Amino acid sequence: QVQLVESGGGLVQPGGSLRLSCTASGSDFRIRPIAWYRQAPGKQRELVAVITSGGSTDYADSVKGRSTISRDNTKNTVYLQMNSLKSEDTAVYYCNYRWPPFGSWGQGTQVTVSS
Repeated sequence: QVQLVESGGGLVQPGGSLRLSCTASGSDFRIRPIAWYRQAPGKQRELVAVITSGGSTDYADSVKGRSTISRDNTKNTVYLQMNSLKSEDTAVYYCNYRWPPFGSWGQGTQVTVSS
C-alpha cells in the first residue's frame, strides 16, 4: 500500500502563503488522480484540490482562486500552493488518492492561520 508523507505546514498570518508537499512511495501514484484533503477540529475531512495524471485540476469553492495544485511525477510529489490564507484554512492537510482504494493516510501537516 502506498505510503504518503505530507510536509510544509506551519503558522502563518492571514494573507500569507504556504506550499505543501506530498511525497509517496509506489508507482501507481503517478497514474492516479491525487487529492489534498483537510480536516479542521470538530469537522469532517473535506476535499480541497485534485490533480489528474494528465495535470487537470479542480478545487473546492473555498480555495478556488487562492490555491494551485501541481505534481512532479519524476519525484512522486504533489504540491499545494496556498495564497491569501484565511483563518478558516486552519486544519490538518492530508494527501491521498482521489478515489478508493486509498493509500495509507499519513500524519498530515498542520496549517494554522492566525495573527
